[in-house]
Formats: sequence, structure tokens, C-alpha cells
Amino acid sequence: MAGTTLDAIAKGRDSRLKLLAVIPARYGSNRFPGKPLIALAGRPMIQHVYERVRQVQGVSRVLVATDDERILRAVEDFGGEAILTRPDHRSGTERVAEVAAQVKAQVYVNVQGDEPLIEPATIDLAVQALSADTSVRVATLCVAIANPSDIIDPNVLNVVFDFQGDALYFSRAPIPWVRSESAGPVSFPVQHWKHIGLYVFRREVLLEFPTLPPGQLEKRERLEQLRLLENGYKIRVVESAYDSVSVDVPGDVARVEKLLRRVEAPKIE
Repeated sequence: MAGTTLDAIAKGRDSRLKLLAVIPARYGSNRFPGKPLIALAGRPMIQHVYERVRQVQGVSRVLVATDDERILRAVEDFGGEAILTRPDHRSGTERVAEVAAQVKAQVYVNVQGDEPLIEPATIDLAVQALSADTSVRVATLCVAIANPSDIIDPNVLNVVFDFQGDALYFSRAPIPWVRSESAGPVSFPVQHWKHIGLYVFRREVLLEFPTLPPGQLEKRERLEQLRLLENGYKIRVVESAYDSVSVDVPGDVARVEKLLRRVEAPKIE
């Protein structure tokens, strides 16, 4: 099969791409085993993600980095490119870092494999954050939370950032916590921001990531991006007008499939 090892990829004629997109896809998810291969609107979820990432401006190559032959075969069956990586990675970023160590590019787009509704224009925004400012080494996205129930949903990640747009913290808990001055129901008078699960990295940061010690915040929240913050790295957070609904648990499938069918329905002139 073509493209099944990183060594073969690294020796390819286009191994010096400026902008490379990598979709980490692990089969053995604790909450949802086999998640990348679930059928959504007639196609495996990983295919939806792949096809959307292919539309990002400047990305001429998309790789699915997986630890499982079943995912690799599924990607190759729909004409995509997949590679096998080590099975011992603790996070998707570590899996992308393995790719970066052997496939050279200036910038890497890391799109989670459970984001079948990710908007290509949104990914463009994160890429632009790096191209517009050479001091930015990592960028990610957020969107304003409109539904108050999402603020307290542990599957919806909250993010707060400083005046320069750099992340202060990511959490599964509501941040900032709004203190109620009355005995009545707590309201949310300030804007809360949802973190969208994609990152754009300069190569040197990805190569450093696996060497960084995980801190207590990452271990407690189980959020890999906190490793960067705990080790003194900055993450630029870019506001997006587009939301994205990820598939975190089996209960998300019906909702996401309904949204996909609505988006992909043929338009009547």
C-alpha cells in the first residue's frame, strides 16, 4: 500500500512542503472506540474531515496519522493519504510531532479527526495568524458561546485569553466563573468562548512538544494544550465566526449527522 510508513513519506519528492495538514486519528478512544470510522451521512467520519481540510488555502498535502491499519485502509479506500505512526503516543499533538520529525514543512495544521463539520475558512484564519506575525508559533481558534448550557458542558472546552489574544487557560469547567451577587439563579453576563479543536504550529514547537514534561494542569484537565502553557509557550487564539460540532461520545452522532445532511443537501435554484 502506498504511503504506509513515515520513512517512505519522508523520502518523497515533496517532503519540503511549506504548509502540511495532519489529521491524527486513533482507533482506541476511551470514550468512543473506533470513532474515526463511524458512518456519517454515508461516509466514514475521517473522510468528512479529510475532504474539508483539503479545501484550506495553501495546503497541498493532507496526511492522516494513525496507529491502526483499519483507519489507514479506510483512508486509502476513499483516495486519501494515510501513514502509520507509533501506538504509544499520549496525545494527537505527539502523533503530529512524529510526522513533523520526518516530513519537513514550515507550518503544520493539526485538525482533530472528530471534527467533521470544521469550516475550511476557519482553518485559514489560524494559518493567517502565523503568516501575519512571525512571533506567533502556535495558533488555535475560538467561537463565542451562544447557548448558556454549553458553558457548563464538560465536552465543550472553554478558553480565556489576554489583551494580545494569547491563551491564559483552557478548561472543561466554565471560565471565567461568574460570581452571583444574589440568591437567585446564576446568570452569565460576560462572553464565554468555546475552543475549536485545531492547531497551527511552526515546526520547531512540534519537535519540542514531546520533550516537554506534562504538568499537573494537563493531567487534571486531560487537555494536551495545557502542556504548552505550563512550559511557558504562548498560544494565539483567533476568533472565528464559524462554530464546529465535534463527535466526542456516541450520543453526538445523530446530532452531527443531521447537521451534515443539512449542509450537504443539494440546493434548489
